[in-house]
Amino acid sequence: MTRYRSQLPQLSGDLFITDGGIETTLIFLDGLELPSFAAFVLLDSDQGFKALDRYFRRYADLARKYRTGLILESPTWRASSDWATKLDYSDDALAEFNRKAIELLVRIRNDYETPETKVVVSDCVGLRGDGYKASARMSVEAAQDYHRRQIEVFRDSDADMLTAITMN
Repeated sequence: MTRYRSQLPQLSGDLFITDGGIETTLIFLDGLELPSFAAFVLLDSDQGFKALDRYFRRYADLARKYRTGLILESPTWRASSDWATKLDYSDDALAEFNRKAIELLVRIRNDYETPETKVVVSDCVGLRGDGYKASARMSVEAAQDYHRRQIEVFRDSDADMLTAITMN
């Protein structure tokens, strides 16, 4: 069940933190391999799932320590159909990864949330191609069509909000 979808607590003016540079951290600090910079692939193994869990709990520990709110951003920046095809995952597997990502974050919220530390679960929708090459633009209609399935999975999840990042 969503907790904050109709009233996001970060809009109250209270201080919130979020994670930073998930793929960079997992690759360069944790020594993990992320094909095509796709963190969602870690949800495909117990070891990867545990690595994501540790990553997010570091931020939950900080939020609790400093009594700030926390926005947990799902590791699904590349969990869309073109990237799944490149990584040899089916549409059904991709939908399952998106569901698992939110389930992980909800579990962490349940473990960490306090009245001082509100935890918002956010779905991350990412780019279709190279976010740093604006030549690969989509029309509004094409973007809606491309991201629809991922957003529908999130709509039916316990996520509170959706974030689109590094889009061109």
